[in-house]
Amino acid sequence: MTNSKMNPKVDAFLSKATKWKEEYEQLRNIVFDCELTEEFKWMHPCYTFETKNILLIHGFKEYCALLFHKGALLQDTHGILIQQTENVQAARQIRFTNAQEIVEMETILKAYIIEAIEVEKAGLEVSFKKNTDIIIPEELQTKFDEIPALKTAFEALTPGRQRAYILYFSGAKQSKTRASRVEKYIQPILNGMGLND
Repeated sequence: MTNSKMNPKVDAFLSKATKWKEEYEQLRNIVFDCELTEEFKWMHPCYTFETKNILLIHGFKEYCALLFHKGALLQDTHGILIQQTENVQAARQIRFTNAQEIVEMETILKAYIIEAIEVEKAGLEVSFKKNTDIIIPEELQTKFDEIPALKTAFEALTPGRQRAYILYFSGAKQSKTRASRVEKYIQPILNGMGLND
């Protein structure tokens, strides 16, 4: 299938894919039927509607998935959307482990994609839990006091990135472990990067 709207960067991504190649291609064909614009963001095929991100296709060791950016707002009538980790507030995945599953779910997938487009058209937003319910660990606060630029850089990060860092730093039981975790991520924070970038 050739489609004039196919993005050459996605073609290159697919040609290099060793795992999930067939699955990616099937997902791509399904998405194309839904009139989205194909882009390549965050090293993955990403599909947009009027420049708004709707979904992306990505793969992991155990599965490949369609990731809906505002999946939390979908009805999920089939109960197939998965929250990747408890800290993910908006995005939801539909996971696949083989091409056959995708073929069998094609009509359901299209319905979910169309619903995701409708959510965007309606201008619906996920109401994120505010970061005010997160306590900044003392060790991070100490570094903020020592390096004002660190505090500025941290506050410039997206709420999700801030949250991920705070949960990671606070997750250590001992103060010295928390301090060494903070130390390790000073440079990435200054570079505007998230924990998993």
